[in-house]
Amino acid sequence: MQIEEKLNILADAAKYDVSCASSGGTRKNSGKGLGNSHQSGICHSYTEDGRCVSLLKILLTNHCIYDCAFCVSRRSNDIRRAAFKVQEVVDLTINFYRRNYIEGLFLSSGIFKNADYTMERLLQIVKKLRTEERFHGYIHLKTIPGASEQLVREAGLYADRMSINLELPTEAGLKQLAPEKSHEEVKKPLDWVNKSMIQLNEERQLMRRVPTFVPAGQSTQLVVGATAESDKDILYTADRFYRDYGLKRVYYSGYIPVSEDHRLPAIGSHPPLLRENRLYQTDWLMRFYGFEVSELLNDDHPFLDTAIDPKLSWALRCPQVFPIDVNTAEYRMILRVPGIGVGSAQKIVQARKFGKLRFDQLRKIGVALNRARHFIWCADSVLSLREPSPMEIRQRILASQAYRFSPTQLSLF
Repeated sequence: MQIEEKLNILADAAKYDVSCASSGGTRKNSGKGLGNSHQSGICHSYTEDGRCVSLLKILLTNHCIYDCAFCVSRRSNDIRRAAFKVQEVVDLTINFYRRNYIEGLFLSSGIFKNADYTMERLLQIVKKLRTEERFHGYIHLKTIPGASEQLVREAGLYADRMSINLELPTEAGLKQLAPEKSHEEVKKPLDWVNKSMIQLNEERQLMRRVPTFVPAGQSTQLVVGATAESDKDILYTADRFYRDYGLKRVYYSGYIPVSEDHRLPAIGSHPPLLRENRLYQTDWLMRFYGFEVSELLNDDHPFLDTAIDPKLSWALRCPQVFPIDVNTAEYRMILRVPGIGVGSAQKIVQARKFGKLRFDQLRKIGVALNRARHFIWCADSVLSLREPSPMEIRQRILASQAYRFSPTQLSLF
């Protein structure tokens, strides 16, 4: 099989993995090699279905010993199979980089023979790129579940980011669709890498020369919509992995039907892209806005509202918290107001030092007043004899032209 033919097959098979964000690389080029990921990240480009293709994004092989129902490369799927040789991937990366097609490599693989056999070949590729080709561009390497600790730790010396897909948010869901896999096989390498990162960071405080180890951290991916888990199940799992393994990101991938299976949505059904978007928004609130996952989702509210964003949904459920006075409230409370982002909240805290803030000033700062005005007080707020109910506020916001958002399914194309 020709290289071009292999590339078409294995690049197409890799498009279902969305965890290829490339920010956070700190690998410097001393001037004697190729590429530089220091502080610049990767210039992203996107396909028509919204997937990132700024990196050379390929599988080493789409042969696989596992038969995961949700995976296009599953053992029982009747598709064309291909596999790169180690040197072929190295040459493709260098040649594509020199032609300015890419700025880095995202490398994953199906599992052929066994986990160690596959992981060893992935390690050979990144090691050759770093030591023989002196490639300093960004490398995101997928860890193979079940691979030995020695191989995983050594790979971390050459990769900028490592990730391993949790696949499904619950063990029960995984057993239903991928009975040959377990969450324990994912937790072990995540733990090895996390402990190595902590250890080397501690050594860095004492010694001048400490090897670079996964500088952009670890990530994982959860498939959304393949099984019946609630949004609560998904985000509680994500929160636990953030806390236990210091992950940089958890990615949520709406399941795209790729094969006929009675356990899965039928081919032709729409992937849950709107739900995926709400999960990302909630994840953002957990990481940057100080929300606990239990505040956003619980037994009484196990699913996110697709018609409105999760911060607005929370605010409408907590009318006792609002309104807050933007001229006196703490920063953390201003962050919780719908329509106020991190940048706007910081500007509010700075601007109010020079005088009382009014609605027109908040608009100039960047506050989305069609949402925020229902939850705040400022210098020119008008007293009302009757406060609107949360349902009335919701209807007003949805009816406003600036916030009109259709709850219908988004399209990939």
